[in-house]
Amino acid sequence: MAETNSNGGFRAPLLRSLDGELEKGKGKNGRPKEPWKGEVVKSIVYAGLDAIVTSFSLISSISAGHLSSVDVLVLGFANLVADGISMGFGDYVSSSTEKDVAAKERTVTEWDVINQHRPQKEELLRHYQRLGMNDTDANTVVNIFAKYRDIMIDEKMAIQKGLLPPDQADKPWKSGLITFTAFIVFGCAPLLAFIVLIPFTKNDTYKFIGACVFSAVALALLGIAKAKIASQNYTLSAGITLFNGLIAGAAAYGIGWTLRNVAGLEE
Repeated sequence: MAETNSNGGFRAPLLRSLDGELEKGKGKNGRPKEPWKGEVVKSIVYAGLDAIVTSFSLISSISAGHLSSVDVLVLGFANLVADGISMGFGDYVSSSTEKDVAAKERTVTEWDVINQHRPQKEELLRHYQRLGMNDTDANTVVNIFAKYRDIMIDEKMAIQKGLLPPDQADKPWKSGLITFTAFIVFGCAPLLAFIVLIPFTKNDTYKFIGACVFSAVALALLGIAKAKIASQNYTLSAGITLFNGLIAGAAAYGIGWTLRNVAGLEE
């Protein structure tokens, strides 16, 4: 049966489904839910996905070479910790460099605002006019900013260079720690199968199959968590992460099998 909207018109099924999708991202009072802080989500998702794929790819290549479970665990955990430290330190260095660049850019912008005050005001004025402000409102806003040098400098940095003030950026050590922790936690998932199945079987093939299952579950959960945080489609997000892991794992297994059975590389 067709539904009517508040104006007495009919609502198509497509519009109703879109309404449902929009409601998923809203709280009880209709206000959209705030997502997690962007940089935190980026670090967790990026490090987690990379950790699962890297760990599972290593397991796939080792299993294709018919090495033992001990080899898998030793090489797997050693590689996981080493890569986790490298990823965390890399994120720290990257965030620290970005913060230093923002500080340098602020110095340059501050000089421009002090020594080229009129051109800077005109440039800011044109920016607000391009956004749709009328001349009167744009002039009012710019003249108010011009009274407060620090606010005008921050506004110029955000508009021209897309940078936050250095004191508002995330602490580099925090970004590095989040990346390291996410990498270790998610990267352990494929290796856990070789530990959990020790009391039940000594067959390395079964343990590899278990690693595939553990990896798939971890990838799906990461995709679902990403969708939950960003209010996206759960199935699509989980499918994308699973496909990524499948391609990487298949490539690693194929290379390991080829080197052992075709290229003739033996233990």
